[in-house]
Amino acid sequence: MQSISHDVLVIGAGLAGQRAAIEAKAWGCDVGIVSKVHPVRSHSVAAAGGINAAIGKGDDWKAHFKDTVYGSDFLGDQDAIEILCKDAPARVREMESWGVVFSRTEKGDIAQRPFGGQTTPRTCYAADRTGHMLLHTLYDQLMKSNPAIYPEHYALSLILEQNTCKGVIMYDIEHGKLIEARAKSVLLATGGYGQAFSTTTNAKINTGDGLSLAFNAGLPLQDMEMVQFHPSGMYGKGYLVSEASRGEGAYLLNAKLQRFMKNYAPAKMELASRDVVARAITTEMLEGRGAGTKKDHVWLDVRHLGKKKIMERIPEIFQTVQHQLGIDCTKELIPIVPTAHYSMGGIPTDTNARVVIDAHRTPIHGLFAAGEVACVSVHGANRLGGNSLLETLVFGRIAGQEMAKHAKALPRTFPSIDSIHLEQAQKRLMHLQNRTTGTRPALVREQLQSMMMRDCGIFRNAQGLENGLRAWKRIQAKASQLMLEDKSAYFNTDLVEALETQNLIAFSQTILASAAARKESRGSHMRTDYIKRDDKQWLKHTLARKGPAQVLLDYKPVVIKNYKPEARHY
Repeated sequence: MQSISHDVLVIGAGLAGQRAAIEAKAWGCDVGIVSKVHPVRSHSVAAAGGINAAIGKGDDWKAHFKDTVYGSDFLGDQDAIEILCKDAPARVREMESWGVVFSRTEKGDIAQRPFGGQTTPRTCYAADRTGHMLLHTLYDQLMKSNPAIYPEHYALSLILEQNTCKGVIMYDIEHGKLIEARAKSVLLATGGYGQAFSTTTNAKINTGDGLSLAFNAGLPLQDMEMVQFHPSGMYGKGYLVSEASRGEGAYLLNAKLQRFMKNYAPAKMELASRDVVARAITTEMLEGRGAGTKKDHVWLDVRHLGKKKIMERIPEIFQTVQHQLGIDCTKELIPIVPTAHYSMGGIPTDTNARVVIDAHRTPIHGLFAAGEVACVSVHGANRLGGNSLLETLVFGRIAGQEMAKHAKALPRTFPSIDSIHLEQAQKRLMHLQNRTTGTRPALVREQLQSMMMRDCGIFRNAQGLENGLRAWKRIQAKASQLMLEDKSAYFNTDLVEALETQNLIAFSQTILASAAARKESRGSHMRTDYIKRDDKQWLKHTLARKGPAQVLLDYKPVVIKNYKPEARHY
């Protein structure tokens, strides 16, 4: 068996992982990056609308802070949000200096557009390809630092011993072999899990692998009930129609061509917070005002913006809608529907990106997390558009620094590792590869996705969540009998799909159980049987841990500094 070692090992090669790797290399560490795809194929590339920073005239970090706390429905930790907002201008300027071609004003300043839930235009953008520009620019910088990169390698399990992370066991997809990867510091930066739902903006690779690495190792996941549904997914496809469209002035219309947002958020209209807009769209459909023969979508209207502005500011939307739906959005309405988009929850960390395991913020030595897989928590119950790209850069950089400090404080030699970690990984692969009867991974995944969308979607209630938990147990039983058609040793994508399916099922139970327990409505978590926010009972974070038969739940307090909870209106 092959064995490798690095001071710092980064799992995931999106924006958070790359920014951490660059920082750790700058601190003089030997860095390895593990990714199941090539780094520039990471899902960060799909982020479209922009990145927030208080760099405009009259704006400051305190206003950004207040908008973010308010948008989080007061579940965000205010110490982490303060760090995010204070560091935002420096991170945007850094990316500009590294070569990101931001859109510009007539005066040559970085252009900023209004985004939902914010009191001023604060979202810096590169047309509607911001994530693409950031990721490719960061990759250029990464190549200058020359880390070891292991593309098409799949992390199977964490090596945890005596409250310390010593590395991972990973699977070399191309050559079909297991590798023991030792490290003094390990970063989980594997992104989100939108593929747990049948309709999603997320790529096929977004299967929550990092979440399952932590959960299967006995670590808790935080606030998993907080799932963001983006208001404007392309009808029938799920692909993102960026919030940049509404930032530029697009309208939402129902079947009667009425701008219905005036009934839900009269002050902000289409630029209310995402949870508010997604619920408004869903309500229009449920009450019979949806468009089409099935009344199962609404319209996004960009026609009044004019072709010149559309091609300058949101060209990706124009091209995607044309290619996928055959629609010319300069002349026709775009059919949209809310779609699973982002996780506010994840692996709990402190503000130094260290993974923590309880309400006392007890850390796992040597284990860090950043980006969407982590829950620091800067988004609370609802994320503002433009803050996700920012989080990857701010906390990716912090993670790189803290990992380097941790690694440099340890002896040069790497400690021995118990052979049981490799044996368990081998057993997992052999169980899948040796079965001759059972269920195909794709079928099990589809059943999970349909159930999650039906029972744990935008609107939730006790009956639906109970049905979901019962269905989850049936799906889990089928997942124990997965069968592969492809038995080949090399580049077996059938095996990878099975591993991803196991991961999706593993952590999905935490979403259902956490949502069933939280008997209130807050941000993206809307209970039709508990329609009000309850700060007395539920102003706290959920911690969900793997138990012998079901998820075990615990809670920890929200960090509140100067901004006390208030009613949220747009």
